[in-house]
Formats: sequence, structure tokens, C-alpha cells
Amino acid sequence: MTFAGRSGLHVQMSEHLVDVNGTVLCAEGFGDPEHPVILLIHGTGSTMLSWQEELCERFAAAGRFVIRYDGRDAGRSTGAVGAPGYTLRDLTADAVGVLERFGAARGHLVGMSGGAAAAQVAALDHPSRVATLTLVCTTPGIPGMETGDLPPPTVGFPAASAVDWSDRDAVVAYLVEAERPYAAQFDEVSARALMGRVVDRAIDIRASATKPFEVDPGAPWRQRLGDIAVPTLVVHGRQDPMFPPEHGRALAAEIPDAELLILDGMGHEHFPPTTWDLVVPAILRHTA
Repeated sequence: MTFAGRSGLHVQMSEHLVDVNGTVLCAEGFGDPEHPVILLIHGTGSTMLSWQEELCERFAAAGRFVIRYDGRDAGRSTGAVGAPGYTLRDLTADAVGVLERFGAARGHLVGMSGGAAAAQVAALDHPSRVATLTLVCTTPGIPGMETGDLPPPTVGFPAASAVDWSDRDAVVAYLVEAERPYAAQFDEVSARALMGRVVDRAIDIRASATKPFEVDPGAPWRQRLGDIAVPTLVVHGRQDPMFPPEHGRALAAEIPDAELLILDGMGHEHFPPTTWDLVVPAILRHTA
């Protein structure tokens, strides 16, 4: 599926189900398809809704075509029955495949946490498809396996074993509490509204909340970071409890000529609105 560009016209496309690498992914575009493409890759266990509509609109209004999509098993996208039958390399290929389905030869990849891991691998394995990288709240290489020299997480996810996945209110409450310790300034009202939307549009909310954490990361790649040749911006929350700022500093130091932006008032989270006045201009400059 290719969307025809309408130069000068700012539009929001409805959600579309697209066939990518043998699976069905849900994607949505904002802006003029003829403008430079920003592909947003959400974090592990999240959905494309974590990239707020208002944020996408800001980028679109400034001359970017923004694509957000649900990864495998997330939101309205399908995955595999049982344990994930896919790897991080498959998720990386999916990102490239989404660009192709929107008719983009390459894109500016903005990945958060696990999505930023996929973006790192994309720049290494599919360099011709990546215009720039923006790596948000992530770490160099595979967490734990390749990051023993960096501070460990200070928080963890609540146990999912006791959740009644058939009880909407209980699932929303679980997802809200799972997010709470990762935010620098937690907005419970907004979080509850978001998680209600996440639950209501999910094909399988249990799979969405659990299976992405079981994905095989594949071969290590930290030692290859010096081979990344595209302009890279590393954005990190100063209050990130999953990957403390040392992770962002290490990542920026290991990618040639990478720029580092550490944001106050941000934890391990997709850009909260309080950061937009800083991070949006930074990404627009980076993707110019």
C-alpha cells in the first residue's frame, strides 16, 4: 500500500492494517506523505498510542510525515500463538517494511527503549533505509547481556501472573501501576485514560502486555555501534530508573559523532508533554 503525496496538505490518515513480513501491523500517518518521514517505534510492552497524537501533529505541522505503528502483538497488530515466534531482527525488518508500505525509500527513525534497540540494529543491518537515528531512553546493545559495566535498573514491572485479563478495570489498573515507577512526574488521570484506550483497542491485551518481553534479542551488537554511520541523537531522561543516564552517555560515546540530550523531568517514558518544547525542535533540527 502506497499513499499518494498531497504537497502542502496536512492530513491525518486513519489507522490502516498493512501486511509486513508475513504479519499484519496497524499503522497511522500524520502530515504530507511527500515530506521527510519520521518513523516512531514504541517501547517494549507499549503500543503506538504512547506516541501521543498531539506530538505527532507537532512534527507534521513542522513539515514532517509521521508514521506510528503497533509492533507485533501490540494494539491492533497480530503476532504469533504462544511464545513469540519472532526475534528482534524480525521487529527491525518490520520497521523497514512499514516504511516500504508507506512508499518511503528511507526514514528518520525515532525509537524508545526496546524500539530504540530495533532502531540501532536497523542502522547497522539496513543502513540505506535509515536517514537519521533518534534513540530515546535506551542502552548500548542488549540490556544485561552487554551492559554489565552500566548501572542496573532500580525498578521492575509488577507481576502479571495474578492479573484477571478478562476484567477490563483490573487490567487498566495493572497497566497504570506498571507505568507509575518509570515516570518522573506521574499523571495518573492521563495514564488511566491512555490505558483504557490501550485495552479497548487491543486484539489480545495479555499478549500485548507480556509477549514482547520474551522476544529473543539475537546476536549482540554493542561492539558494532562504531559502525553506525547515520547522524544520531541520543535523548535520555535524567530520572530514568530503567536505564540511568550513564546508559545514554555510553551510547552517545560509542556511536560516532552522536549528539546527547538529557532531559530534566523525564524518566523512562515516551516524551511527556512537559518536554515537547525542547525535544520537538531538537528532533526537527536533527531531521532537517
